[in-house]
Amino acid sequence: MLLSLPNILTLSRIAVIPVLVGLFYLEGEVWRWVGCVLFSAAGITDYFDGRFARSRAQVTTVGVFLDPIADKLLVAATILMLVAFDRISGLVVLPALVILCREVLVSGLREFLAGLQVGVPVSRLAKWKTMLQMLALGFLIVGDAGPDAVPVVLIGETGLWLAAMLTLVTGYDYLVTGLRHMNASSAARRPASTVGRSKSATPAR
Repeated sequence: MLLSLPNILTLSRIAVIPVLVGLFYLEGEVWRWVGCVLFSAAGITDYFDGRFARSRAQVTTVGVFLDPIADKLLVAATILMLVAFDRISGLVVLPALVILCREVLVSGLREFLAGLQVGVPVSRLAKWKTMLQMLALGFLIVGDAGPDAVPVVLIGETGLWLAAMLTLVTGYDYLVTGLRHMNASSAARRPASTVGRSKSATPAR
């Protein structure tokens, strides 16, 4: 099951990262288009790995663990390289920063809630955010290499701002959900600890 098709698709998103990073160092507009194609193909696998896993009853612990990690690694690496090569600059760094901070927040919440055996399902709005984010980054990878008739950079930057707005909304939703489970867990433990203290405070006879 480790080498099932869904898991292979998930692993491919991680495997493409060093190739995508290397393409940034190659001069020539054609390499930007190659990078965009690779990034887009990796983004498409995010849809099909989950679909195949459910339709083929191949949902595995490894797949559930790797799927969100692969997405975050791909997005974080791409954003950092775009900033490093000045394809994201100025105020546009702000939505990129918001997206990265949200990924860290959600990862931390998922890790904490996993210890409480609580799952955090991906909302539909979060899926739209991911799709918009992938489209925006794809346009920014191409950047100035795009056709003159199409405002490629403007489309990418606008999409990144919109994705950041959705990121704030979905990040807030995840945070509220996480805090609710934290409070419930604390409330469940409090009576037991109180009883324990009461018994220990009772003098021996």
